[in-house]
Amino acid sequence: MDQKRAVIFLTASPDPEQREPLMLKDILFCPILSWVARKLEGDGVERFFVVCGAEDAEKARACFPPETDVELSDAHPPLLDFVSGAERVIVVPRPVIPASRAGEGYVYSAEGSALAEGWKSAATIFLQNVDGEKGWIALNSDEDIQNVEPHLRNEVVGRHLAGGVRMLDPTAVYIDPRVEIGRGSFLLPGTILRGNTVIGRDCVIGPNSVVRECTVGDGTEVNASQIFESSVGSGTHVGPFAYVRPGSAIGDGVKVGDFVEVKNSVIGDGTKISHLTYVGDSDVGQRVNFGCGTVTTNYDGFHKYRCTIGDDSFIGCNTNLVAPVRVGKGSYIAAGATITKDVPDDALAVARVQQENKDGWAARRRKMHGK
Repeated sequence: MDQKRAVIFLTASPDPEQREPLMLKDILFCPILSWVARKLEGDGVERFFVVCGAEDAEKARACFPPETDVELSDAHPPLLDFVSGAERVIVVPRPVIPASRAGEGYVYSAEGSALAEGWKSAATIFLQNVDGEKGWIALNSDEDIQNVEPHLRNEVVGRHLAGGVRMLDPTAVYIDPRVEIGRGSFLLPGTILRGNTVIGRDCVIGPNSVVRECTVGDGTEVNASQIFESSVGSGTHVGPFAYVRPGSAIGDGVKVGDFVEVKNSVIGDGTKISHLTYVGDSDVGQRVNFGCGTVTTNYDGFHKYRCTIGDDSFIGCNTNLVAPVRVGKGSYIAAGATITKDVPDDALAVARVQQENKDGWAARRRKMHGK
Protein backbone atom coordinates (compact mmCIF):
# COMPACT_ATOMS: atom_id res chain seq x y z
CA MET A 1 0.00 0.00 0.00
CA ASP A 2 1.37 3.40 -0.99
CA GLN A 3 2.19 5.64 1.96
CA LYS A 4 0.88 9.18 1.76
CA ARG A 5 3.81 11.51 1.15
CA ALA A 6 4.63 15.21 1.38
CA VAL A 7 7.42 17.40 0.01
CA ILE A 8 8.24 20.58 1.92
CA PHE A 9 10.47 23.25 0.41
CA LEU A 10 12.45 25.01 3.11
CA THR A 11 12.94 28.07 0.96
CA ALA A 12 15.25 30.91 1.93
CA SER A 13 13.63 34.04 3.30
CA PRO A 14 12.97 36.80 0.73
CA ASP A 15 14.43 39.23 3.26
CA PRO A 16 18.23 39.30 2.80
CA GLU A 17 18.64 40.26 6.46
CA GLN A 18 17.17 36.94 7.59
CA ARG A 19 19.79 34.33 8.41
CA GLU A 20 17.49 31.31 8.48
CA PRO A 21 14.47 30.15 6.51
CA LEU A 22 11.19 31.60 7.70
CA MET A 23 9.82 28.07 8.20
CA LEU A 24 12.29 27.55 11.07
CA LYS A 25 11.07 30.58 13.02
CA ASP A 26 8.73 30.18 15.99
CA ILE A 27 5.06 30.93 16.39
CA LEU A 28 3.93 30.38 19.98
CA PHE A 29 7.34 28.86 20.81
CA CYS A 30 6.92 26.24 18.07
CA PRO A 31 8.80 26.32 14.72
CA ILE A 32 6.51 26.94 11.77
CA LEU A 33 7.78 23.69 10.21
CA SER A 34 6.51 21.83 13.30
CA TRP A 35 3.05 23.34 12.79
CA VAL A 36 3.15 22.15 9.17
CA ALA A 37 4.39 18.66 10.10
CA ARG A 38 1.72 18.20 12.79
CA LYS A 39 -1.04 19.26 10.40
CA LEU A 40 0.17 16.93 7.62
CA GLU A 41 0.61 13.97 9.97
CA GLY A 42 -2.92 14.59 11.22
CA ASP A 43 -4.05 14.41 7.58
CA GLY A 44 -2.42 11.01 7.22
CA VAL A 45 0.99 11.82 5.74
CA GLU A 46 3.50 9.11 6.69
CA ARG A 47 6.64 10.06 4.75
CA PHE A 48 8.27 13.46 4.33
CA PHE A 49 10.95 14.93 2.10
CA VAL A 50 12.27 18.33 3.21
CA VAL A 51 14.19 20.22 0.53
CA CYS A 52 16.90 22.05 2.48
CA GLY A 53 20.63 22.56 2.69
CA ALA A 54 22.91 20.77 5.11
CA GLU A 55 23.20 23.89 7.27
CA ASP A 56 19.49 23.72 8.14
CA ALA A 57 19.01 19.93 8.21
CA GLU A 58 19.52 19.38 11.94
CA LYS A 59 17.10 22.08 13.00
CA ALA A 60 14.56 20.98 10.39
CA ARG A 61 14.71 17.33 11.53
CA ALA A 62 14.03 18.42 15.13
CA CYS A 63 10.65 19.77 13.96
CA PHE A 64 9.40 16.19 13.46
CA PRO A 65 8.85 13.48 16.07
CA PRO A 66 11.84 11.12 16.28
CA GLU A 67 9.88 8.20 14.85
CA THR A 68 8.69 10.11 11.75
CA ASP A 69 10.05 8.99 8.36
CA VAL A 70 11.83 12.15 7.13
CA GLU A 71 14.44 12.60 4.40
CA LEU A 72 16.31 15.92 4.21
CA SER A 73 18.32 16.92 1.16
CA ASP A 74 18.70 19.59 -1.51
CA ALA A 75 19.94 17.07 -4.07
CA HIS A 76 17.77 16.53 -7.14
CA PRO A 77 17.94 12.70 -7.64
CA PRO A 78 16.72 11.77 -4.12
CA LEU A 79 13.73 14.07 -4.56
CA LEU A 80 12.79 12.42 -7.87
CA ASP A 81 13.15 8.98 -6.26
CA PHE A 82 10.87 10.07 -3.41
CA VAL A 83 7.99 11.22 -5.63
CA SER A 84 8.32 8.67 -8.44
CA GLY A 85 5.61 6.05 -8.24
CA ALA A 86 3.81 7.74 -5.35
CA GLU A 87 0.04 7.75 -5.76
CA ARG A 88 -0.41 11.24 -4.36
CA VAL A 89 2.02 13.79 -2.93
CA ILE A 90 1.23 16.97 -1.01
CA VAL A 91 3.65 19.78 -1.84
CA VAL A 92 4.35 22.72 0.48
CA PRO A 93 6.23 25.11 -1.83
CA ARG A 94 6.63 28.10 0.52
CA PRO A 95 6.28 29.17 4.17
CA VAL A 96 2.71 28.54 5.32
CA ILE A 97 0.81 27.97 8.53
CA PRO A 98 -2.34 25.86 8.98
CA ALA A 99 -5.52 27.85 9.51
CA SER A 100 -8.86 26.11 9.84
CA ARG A 101 -10.85 28.71 7.92
CA ALA A 102 -8.42 29.27 5.04
CA GLY A 103 -9.42 28.34 1.50
CA GLU A 104 -7.38 26.75 -1.26
CA GLY A 105 -3.98 28.04 -2.25
CA TYR A 106 -0.29 27.94 -1.34
CA VAL A 107 -0.27 24.15 -0.79
CA TYR A 108 -1.13 21.67 -3.53
CA SER A 109 -1.18 17.95 -4.31
CA ALA A 110 -0.44 15.95 -7.44
CA GLU A 111 0.33 12.44 -8.61
CA GLY A 112 3.91 11.42 -7.97
CA SER A 113 4.51 10.66 -11.67
CA ALA A 114 3.36 14.16 -12.65
CA LEU A 115 5.71 15.71 -10.12
CA ALA A 116 8.61 13.55 -11.31
CA GLU A 117 7.96 14.68 -14.88
CA GLY A 118 7.59 18.33 -13.94
CA TRP A 119 10.75 18.25 -11.83
CA LYS A 120 12.80 16.24 -14.32
CA SER A 121 15.13 19.16 -15.04
CA ALA A 122 14.84 21.13 -11.79
CA ALA A 123 12.69 21.16 -8.67
CA THR A 124 10.65 24.28 -9.32
CA ILE A 125 8.26 24.95 -6.51
CA PHE A 126 5.19 25.71 -8.64
CA LEU A 127 3.58 23.48 -11.29
CA GLN A 128 0.55 23.61 -13.56
CA ASN A 129 -2.50 21.34 -13.33
CA VAL A 130 -2.34 20.56 -9.63
CA ASP A 131 -5.05 20.39 -6.94
CA GLY A 132 -5.13 23.09 -4.29
CA GLU A 133 -5.28 22.03 -0.64
CA LYS A 134 -7.49 23.93 1.80
CA GLY A 135 -6.54 25.17 5.24
CA TRP A 136 -3.26 27.06 4.71
CA ILE A 137 -2.23 30.71 4.69
CA ALA A 138 1.07 32.10 3.40
CA LEU A 139 3.77 33.79 5.47
CA ASN A 140 6.23 36.20 3.90
CA SER A 141 7.89 38.06 6.75
CA ASP A 142 8.30 38.53 10.50
CA GLU A 143 5.43 40.99 10.30
CA ASP A 144 3.16 38.23 9.00
CA ILE A 145 4.20 36.03 11.92
CA GLN A 146 3.40 38.84 14.35
CA ASN A 147 -0.01 39.35 12.76
CA VAL A 148 -1.04 35.69 12.66
CA GLU A 149 0.22 34.71 16.12
CA PRO A 150 -2.75 36.11 18.12
CA HIS A 151 -5.22 34.24 15.90
CA LEU A 152 -3.33 30.97 16.29
CA ARG A 153 -3.09 31.53 20.05
CA ASN A 154 -6.86 31.88 20.18
CA GLU A 155 -7.28 28.65 18.18
CA VAL A 156 -5.02 26.71 20.56
CA VAL A 157 -6.71 28.18 23.63
CA GLY A 158 -10.13 27.40 22.17
CA ARG A 159 -9.16 23.77 21.57
CA HIS A 160 -8.18 23.33 25.24
CA LEU A 161 -11.30 25.12 26.49
CA ALA A 162 -13.40 22.73 24.41
CA GLY A 163 -11.49 19.85 26.01
CA GLY A 164 -12.54 20.84 29.53
CA VAL A 165 -9.59 23.03 30.58
CA ARG A 166 -10.53 26.11 32.62
CA MET A 167 -8.85 29.48 32.23
CA LEU A 168 -9.52 32.49 34.42
CA ASP A 169 -8.54 34.81 31.56
CA PRO A 170 -8.06 33.03 28.21
CA THR A 171 -6.34 36.11 26.79
CA ALA A 172 -3.56 35.92 29.41
CA VAL A 173 -2.20 32.40 28.81
CA TYR A 174 0.20 31.22 26.10
CA ILE A 175 0.16 27.58 25.02
CA ASP A 176 2.47 25.86 22.56
CA PRO A 177 0.41 23.80 20.05
CA ARG A 178 2.31 20.65 21.12
CA VAL A 179 1.07 20.88 24.72
CA GLU A 180 -1.49 18.42 26.12
CA ILE A 181 -3.67 19.39 29.13
CA GLY A 182 -6.01 17.12 31.07
CA ARG A 183 -9.67 17.89 31.68
CA GLY A 184 -10.42 19.95 34.79
CA SER A 185 -7.04 21.67 34.95
CA PHE A 186 -7.12 25.39 35.69
CA LEU A 187 -4.74 27.90 34.08
CA LEU A 188 -4.26 31.23 35.82
CA PRO A 189 -3.05 34.44 34.15
CA GLY A 190 0.59 34.57 33.13
CA THR A 191 0.81 30.82 32.46
CA ILE A 192 3.22 29.85 29.65
CA LEU A 193 3.28 26.20 28.55
CA ARG A 194 5.96 25.26 26.03
CA GLY A 195 7.28 22.34 24.01
CA ASN A 196 6.07 18.76 24.34
CA THR A 197 4.59 19.38 27.78
CA VAL A 198 1.86 17.15 29.23
CA ILE A 199 -0.26 18.52 32.09
CA GLY A 200 -2.47 16.03 33.93
CA ARG A 201 -6.07 16.34 35.04
CA ASP A 202 -7.28 18.75 37.77
CA CYS A 203 -4.00 20.68 38.01
CA VAL A 204 -3.65 24.36 38.85
CA ILE A 205 -0.93 26.14 36.85
CA GLY A 206 -0.11 29.77 37.60
CA PRO A 207 -0.27 32.57 38.07
CA ASN A 208 2.94 33.58 36.29
CA SER A 209 4.35 30.10 35.73
CA VAL A 210 6.48 28.64 32.94
CA VAL A 211 6.50 24.90 32.20
CA ARG A 212 8.66 23.71 29.28
CA GLU A 213 9.16 20.15 28.00
CA CYS A 214 7.73 18.60 31.18
CA THR A 215 5.29 15.99 32.37
CA VAL A 216 3.07 17.06 35.28
CA GLY A 217 0.85 14.54 37.09
CA ASP A 218 -2.80 14.85 38.09
CA GLY A 219 -3.83 17.27 40.83
CA THR A 220 -0.51 19.12 40.96
CA GLU A 221 -0.18 22.86 41.58
CA VAL A 222 2.56 25.04 40.06
CA ASN A 223 2.35 28.51 41.60
CA ALA A 224 4.49 31.37 40.24
CA SER A 225 7.34 29.00 39.39
CA GLN A 226 9.41 27.73 36.46
CA ILE A 227 9.97 24.07 35.53
CA PHE A 228 12.14 22.93 32.64
CA GLU A 229 12.69 19.51 31.04
CA SER A 230 11.64 17.56 34.11
CA SER A 231 8.82 15.41 35.46
CA VAL A 232 6.55 16.24 38.39
CA GLY A 233 4.27 13.65 40.00
CA SER A 234 0.66 13.79 41.12
CA GLY A 235 -0.61 15.76 44.10
CA THR A 236 2.60 17.77 44.29
CA HIS A 237 2.90 21.47 45.13
CA VAL A 238 5.57 23.61 43.46
CA GLY A 239 6.12 27.24 44.47
CA PRO A 240 5.70 30.02 44.83
CA PHE A 241 8.99 31.19 43.33
CA ALA A 242 10.50 27.74 42.85
CA TYR A 243 12.90 26.83 40.04
CA VAL A 244 13.11 23.26 38.76
CA ARG A 245 15.99 22.88 36.34
CA PRO A 246 16.43 20.22 33.63
CA GLY A 247 16.90 16.58 34.49
CA SER A 248 14.79 16.50 37.65
CA ALA A 249 12.20 13.87 38.57
CA ILE A 250 9.91 14.99 41.39
CA GLY A 251 7.59 12.37 42.88
CA ASP A 252 4.02 12.31 44.14
CA GLY A 253 2.88 14.34 47.13
CA VAL A 254 6.06 16.41 47.20
CA LYS A 255 6.36 20.01 48.32
CA VAL A 256 8.92 22.21 46.54
CA GLY A 257 8.30 25.50 48.28
CA ASP A 258 9.25 29.14 48.01
CA PHE A 259 12.75 30.02 46.81
CA VAL A 260 13.70 26.38 46.33
CA GLU A 261 15.90 25.32 43.41
CA VAL A 262 16.11 21.71 42.24
CA LYS A 263 18.60 20.66 39.57
CA ASN A 264 19.21 17.26 37.99
CA SER A 265 17.82 15.46 41.04
CA VAL A 266 15.38 12.72 41.96
CA ILE A 267 12.95 13.67 44.75
CA GLY A 268 11.04 10.77 46.31
CA ASP A 269 7.34 10.68 47.13
CA GLY A 270 6.21 12.68 50.12
CA THR A 271 9.41 14.68 50.53
CA LYS A 272 9.12 18.28 51.77
CA ILE A 273 11.54 21.00 50.65
CA SER A 274 9.66 23.95 52.01
CA HIS A 275 11.84 27.01 51.52
CA LEU A 276 15.21 28.60 50.75
CA THR A 277 16.97 25.40 49.76
CA TYR A 278 19.15 24.18 46.87
CA VAL A 279 19.09 20.50 45.89
CA GLY A 280 21.42 19.74 43.01
CA ASP A 281 22.73 16.44 41.59
CA SER A 282 21.04 14.47 44.37
CA ASP A 283 19.07 11.27 44.81
CA VAL A 284 16.54 11.93 47.55
CA GLY A 285 14.35 9.22 49.06
CA GLN A 286 10.77 9.29 50.27
CA ARG A 287 9.35 11.40 53.12
CA VAL A 288 12.57 13.38 53.62
CA ASN A 289 12.25 16.73 55.41
CA PHE A 290 14.58 19.54 54.36
CA GLY A 291 15.01 22.40 56.82
CA CYS A 292 15.27 26.00 55.63
CA GLY A 293 18.62 26.97 54.14
CA THR A 294 19.87 23.49 53.23
CA VAL A 295 22.42 23.36 50.41
CA THR A 296 23.85 20.39 48.57
CA THR A 297 27.35 21.62 47.73
CA ASN A 298 27.77 19.51 44.62
CA TYR A 299 30.54 21.39 42.73
CA ASP A 300 34.20 21.73 43.69
CA GLY A 301 35.13 24.03 40.82
CA PHE A 302 36.10 21.16 38.53
CA HIS A 303 33.60 18.32 38.88
CA LYS A 304 29.98 17.73 39.93
CA TYR A 305 29.24 15.11 42.61
CA ARG A 306 25.99 13.55 43.82
CA CYS A 307 24.41 13.30 47.25
CA THR A 308 22.27 10.34 48.30
CA ILE A 309 19.67 10.99 50.99
CA GLY A 310 17.76 8.02 52.40
CA ASP A 311 14.06 7.64 53.17
CA ASP A 312 12.60 9.34 56.26
CA SER A 313 15.72 11.36 57.03
CA PHE A 314 15.50 14.80 58.61
CA ILE A 315 17.84 17.55 57.40
CA GLY A 316 18.12 20.41 59.90
CA CYS A 317 18.12 24.08 58.94
CA ASN A 318 21.29 25.60 57.46
CA THR A 319 22.85 22.24 56.63
CA ASN A 320 25.57 21.91 54.01
CA LEU A 321 25.84 18.47 52.42
CA VAL A 322 29.29 18.35 50.80
CA ALA A 323 29.02 15.84 47.95
CA PRO A 324 29.73 13.05 47.46
CA VAL A 325 28.07 12.08 50.70
CA ARG A 326 25.39 9.61 51.77
CA VAL A 327 22.77 10.35 54.41
CA GLY A 328 21.28 7.12 55.77
CA LYS A 329 17.64 6.21 56.15
CA GLY A 330 15.86 7.62 59.18
CA SER A 331 18.86 9.73 60.20
CA TYR A 332 18.86 13.23 61.68
CA ILE A 333 21.24 16.09 60.89
CA ALA A 334 21.47 18.83 63.50
CA ALA A 335 20.82 22.40 62.39
CA GLY A 336 23.87 24.32 61.22
CA ALA A 337 25.88 21.21 60.32
CA THR A 338 28.37 20.85 57.49
CA ILE A 339 28.36 17.17 56.56
CA THR A 340 31.48 15.80 54.84
CA LYS A 341 31.23 12.14 55.89
CA ASP A 342 28.51 9.56 55.37
CA VAL A 343 25.79 9.44 58.01
CA PRO A 344 24.66 5.91 59.02
CA ASP A 345 21.02 4.87 59.09
CA ASP A 346 19.10 6.13 62.13
CA ALA A 347 22.09 8.21 63.39
CA LEU A 348 22.26 11.81 64.57
CA ALA A 349 24.97 13.90 62.85
CA VAL A 350 26.24 17.00 64.65
CA ALA A 351 28.93 19.00 62.85
CA ARG A 352 29.33 22.50 64.24
CA VAL A 353 31.66 24.43 66.51
CA GLN A 354 30.79 24.28 70.21
CA GLN A 355 29.12 27.49 71.39
CA GLU A 356 31.10 29.81 73.68
CA ASN A 357 29.59 32.85 75.45
CA LYS A 358 31.86 35.76 76.44
CA ASP A 359 30.10 37.63 79.24
CA GLY A 360 30.09 41.45 78.97
CA TRP A 361 31.77 41.52 75.53
CA ALA A 362 28.99 43.46 73.79
CA ALA A 363 28.79 46.13 76.53
CA ARG A 364 32.59 46.67 76.42
CA ARG A 365 32.47 47.04 72.64
CA ARG A 366 29.73 49.69 72.82
CA LYS A 367 31.67 51.58 75.49
CA MET A 368 34.81 51.51 73.30
CA HIS A 369 32.83 53.20 70.52
CA GLY A 370 31.23 55.73 72.82
CA LYS A 371 27.82 54.20 72.76
